[in-house]
Amino acid sequence: MYKNKFLAILFTLLISTYGNLFAESDSSLRADHPDSYLVVQGDTLWDISGRFLTDPWRWPNIWYANPQVENPHLIYPGDTLRLVYIEGQPRIMVERGRQTFKLSPKSRTTMLNKAIPTIPLSAIKPFLTKPEIVDLETLNTAPYILDNKGEHLATANRDKIYVRGITDAERGQGYSIVRRGEEYVDPKSGEILGYEATYVGESVLKLNGDPASLIISSSNREVLKGDLLLPSTDTVYDSHFFPRPPENQVEGQILSVMDGVSQVGLYNVVVINLGTQDGMESGNVLDIYQMGKTVKDHFSGNRDDVKLPDERAGVLMVFRTFEKLSYGLVMYAERNMHVLDIVRTPQY
Repeated sequence: MYKNKFLAILFTLLISTYGNLFAESDSSLRADHPDSYLVVQGDTLWDISGRFLTDPWRWPNIWYANPQVENPHLIYPGDTLRLVYIEGQPRIMVERGRQTFKLSPKSRTTMLNKAIPTIPLSAIKPFLTKPEIVDLETLNTAPYILDNKGEHLATANRDKIYVRGITDAERGQGYSIVRRGEEYVDPKSGEILGYEATYVGESVLKLNGDPASLIISSSNREVLKGDLLLPSTDTVYDSHFFPRPPENQVEGQILSVMDGVSQVGLYNVVVINLGTQDGMESGNVLDIYQMGKTVKDHFSGNRDDVKLPDERAGVLMVFRTFEKLSYGLVMYAERNMHVLDIVRTPQY
């Protein structure tokens, strides 16, 4: 009897000491998770993690830094991911495929290019460099298209345009053609946070002056008189994001959905009213909450207006930041979402 009582006490102590730890780690695993997975071309790290975890963005929590792999956060087609338990905790280990690389600077670039992306790049590629979010001063001081060589209102590739406001530029300088787009206003404070500079195309300076002469080198829509020019940049953005929650508790709202849609869905790009001034970084993950509607309580004597709770509706990952705004990609959607819905730091 005493032996059984001792074992019962010991078991209780073990559960109280380690039970929460095991529950916290195992609760993130899907019930139908595989024991291993062979990485293939076209995979994304997010999708693969979704095979193992209920919340794919939490993959860094169980990623095991295999000392045999130079960078375990970069995986490649042919790699095998195995779920193992180390000191009672689930961990995903990477077994590198047969292909090997010498670690020269050129081969490091080759490996990076061959690594599978964190998220589907096709959904965000147009937003990694264009369009831009700019302030009012930038719009008001930007060079603008005065006229074109032809008689028409709109121009296309290889047409000549005449631009005012270009100074001290050399022949061959590239300029992105943009159009003043949406004004982003904070829903609570009323502050203007920035303006969308809708991307139109590219142009090249042929002759400086007032006006200057440029040639349209490419465009994805008609170029109009009054369109603005911003200096072209060769900024390269890293496509291998490290998903993680923001360091601080933040709360904001969705201000816009790109590409002219009204409802927010999977792989939609959204603009949120949180930026670098709020501590946002590329890779930050936020929960999306559908704002609870206000209903009339017909059953109380006061007929009060009651706001229903906000309901978690999805997950987004920030992939590009500005001072007061950020672009985010919706990675998970479990119900309809809309502009002005809430975004918050995920709660464990």
